[in-house]
Amino acid sequence: MPTIDGHEITITHPDKVLFPEDGITKGELAAYFQQIAERMIPHVRDRPLHMNRFPGGIQYNPIQQKRVPDSFPAWIKRATLDLQRGGTITHAVIDNAASLVYLAQYNVVTVHVWLSRIQAIGQPDQVMFDLDPSDEDFGIVRRTALTLKAMLEELKLVPFVKATGSRGLHVIAPITIGPSFEEVHLFADALAQRLAAADPDHLTTEFTKQKREGRLFLDVNRNAYAQTAVAPYAVRARRGAPVAVPITWKDVESDQLRPDGVGIRNITQWLKGRDDPWKSMERSQKPLPPLTESEIPDRSGRRKGVSRKGS
Repeated sequence: MPTIDGHEITITHPDKVLFPEDGITKGELAAYFQQIAERMIPHVRDRPLHMNRFPGGIQYNPIQQKRVPDSFPAWIKRATLDLQRGGTITHAVIDNAASLVYLAQYNVVTVHVWLSRIQAIGQPDQVMFDLDPSDEDFGIVRRTALTLKAMLEELKLVPFVKATGSRGLHVIAPITIGPSFEEVHLFADALAQRLAAADPDHLTTEFTKQKREGRLFLDVNRNAYAQTAVAPYAVRARRGAPVAVPITWKDVESDQLRPDGVGIRNITQWLKGRDDPWKSMERSQKPLPPLTESEIPDRSGRRKGVSRKGS
C-alpha cells in the first residue's frame, strides 16, 4: 500500500490485465501515473477531469465519466460547474500525484481535461487545433502542423505541440485569460478555414467524415465550453499503451516521428535527457488576436465574403 502525498492508496488486483495484447496490468498503469506525475500535474492542475474507465480492459467499450463518484476519497479535489442546459456537475480535479495514482485504482486509462481552469472556467487559457488524418499518412500531419506554427507565430502567439498517442498532433497556443470560449472557437475556426482554403485538396474543416474525402480534418471543436482534450502524458486505450506526449518542433520536423511512438514501457528511456517541452507554456500566454470582419464565420461555418471549394 503506497503512501503518496500523505495518502495511503491500495491498488486492488494489480495483476489485472488492462491491455490484453501487451499484458500491461493495472499495477503497471498505477506505477506509470506515479512516475509521470511530476511532469503531468502542472499541465492538468485545476482543470476539470473527464475519465475514460476500462474496468474489464481496453478490449471493451469505455465508461465515459465526468461526474465524480461518491466513492472517491474526500482528499481528491472537486469542482462544481454549471451545465449549459441547466443544473450543475461536480468534476474531480487532479492536483497531486496521489489523485493521479488513485485514478488507476478506479481503472481510468485515459485522462481528458478542459481548456480552462476552475478559477476562470468560462475563459480558456489555450486555443487548440487537432490535426486528424483520414489515413496513415503522417507526413501531411507534420507539414500542416509546421504551417500552422508559422501562422500562429505571425499572429504573435507561441505554439506548442503534442503527439496524441493516437494518429495525429495537437497544436496549442497559450492565451491570456479573458476571451470566452465562443470567441476562442471563432478565432480557431477562422484560422482553420484559412489554412484549409490554402490547400483544399489535402485539408478540410468538414465535421462529417463522409465529406472529408480523404483529407486531413482541422478539428477546432475542443475550443468550446465543457469540451475536453486528451491530457499531456495521458495513456491512450490502444495497443502498446501509447502516451500523449508534449514534443518539440524539432521533433515535428523529423520524418521519424510517430504520433504513438512513446508508450508506458518505453517512456522512461524516451524522457532521458529531455526537458519538458511545455514547461514554459504558462508564461508564454499572449492576447488572442482580433479577427477582421471578413474572417468571422457565419452560421453556416463559412467566413463572410469567402467562398469554399464545392460551395
